[in-house]
Amino acid sequence: MEIDSKRRLRTAACAALVACLPVMMPLARAQLAAAAPPLQTTRPVAAVIEEYVRAGLASNLALQSATLEVERAEAALDAARGRFYPEASLNARYTRSEGGREITLPLAAAFNPVYGTLNELLAADGKPPRFGTIQDPSFSLLREREQDTRISVVQPLYAPALPAALRARKSLLEGSEFARLAVAQRLRRDITVGYLDWLRAGRAATLVEASGALLAENLRITESLFRNGKLTQDQVLRARAEQLAVEQQAVEARSARDQLQSYVNFLINRPLDTPLEAAEPDGELERVERDLEALRATALGARPELSQAGRAADAARSQAEVARAARLPSLALAVDGGTQGERYEFGSGSNFATLSLLLKWTLFDGGARAADERAARLAERQARNRRDELEQQVQLEVQTALDRLTASEKSLRAAEARAEAARAAFRISGRKRDEGMISQVEFLDARTSLTAAELNLNAVRFQLLARQADLDYATGAPTP
Repeated sequence: MEIDSKRRLRTAACAALVACLPVMMPLARAQLAAAAPPLQTTRPVAAVIEEYVRAGLASNLALQSATLEVERAEAALDAARGRFYPEASLNARYTRSEGGREITLPLAAAFNPVYGTLNELLAADGKPPRFGTIQDPSFSLLREREQDTRISVVQPLYAPALPAALRARKSLLEGSEFARLAVAQRLRRDITVGYLDWLRAGRAATLVEASGALLAENLRITESLFRNGKLTQDQVLRARAEQLAVEQQAVEARSARDQLQSYVNFLINRPLDTPLEAAEPDGELERVERDLEALRATALGARPELSQAGRAADAARSQAEVARAARLPSLALAVDGGTQGERYEFGSGSNFATLSLLLKWTLFDGGARAADERAARLAERQARNRRDELEQQVQLEVQTALDRLTASEKSLRAAEARAEAARAAFRISGRKRDEGMISQVEFLDARTSLTAAELNLNAVRFQLLARQADLDYATGAPTP
């Protein structure tokens, strides 16, 4: 009798649940339609991602900073080229002076004795003296007023440091261009992965919220049955706990979705609350066999970070050549022309012009230039070591990305099989429930297993696409 009573109790509870299904399923569908993100677009994921990537390449702040660095390197290269051309400058000096050293010419001591002797000879002949005495003349070393205005033109004739400096600037410019390309590729990867994560979180929120509508109606029916003495309180508590757990899960899913939306908008450099366009990725999942060695070879030839490190080593070698060239003499031709005098005048007696050869050769500097050359050589070795390290790091990234992608492909097959098994088990549980063969708790367990399997399948699908993006980045996929 007790067994029949329990069976009748379960049958009544299941019949009540079956009766409420027409009410519960529309609620679930309404929650599914209202949950974000709304999957109403027919555009493929690749098209939506490409649009966001183009927007990010046009407005991302980090990429703009990298572009400004390229422009700065171009300006430095132009400055290095300008060193080969003549340099013309205008130099003007006007001086007012007072006092200073005086120069006295000893003419009195030289001529007065002679004049005295001549006067004596004239007097002996009865003639009057004709020569007087003179004073020593004196003049100031500094003029009271003086101006010197000239145009100077200097043309390097032999300067071995200039070509080496130009080569260093060219290498730095190419390195900054590769650095910008690396930023662009990372931006493409980050936008792609961030958008896929947003889609995954939105799908998860949709599944959880739809399940929450079902559990809310289930709790209402369970409480009604308990008030009518058809169920025990533990089943009410179980239904309430299931609903609260799903509510907490829904809050976390919505929070993750909103954070990912803000992150993608941040990468695109637009308001963080700008809505994102949803897409359907189910038709874009691929399973392709890939060769690890071929991918590594592609990455070593395509990753801009390696080219950037190589240009840094070339720039360091050129800097060492600059330091070594500083030990050699330099020769330049200088032409000066202008006017000098106490006032500004032009013409004969005021204008002047000079032509000079300027030789500069530092014979001793305490070993400073040798130290500069040694430091540049060490910097070159560091850059070479950094490039070798980056090569190994890139190969490791390719291998890791390929292993994760392969694992995701295998996980997708397992997740699809798990979801199909959970759906079949839920259908069987539904039929058993209708016949009163299982309890409400067992039916809820089947529903929980189905929801977990669907969430796992959703996560694995988007994870596969994200890991494909990681592999594309690791192998140096081209970026416009």
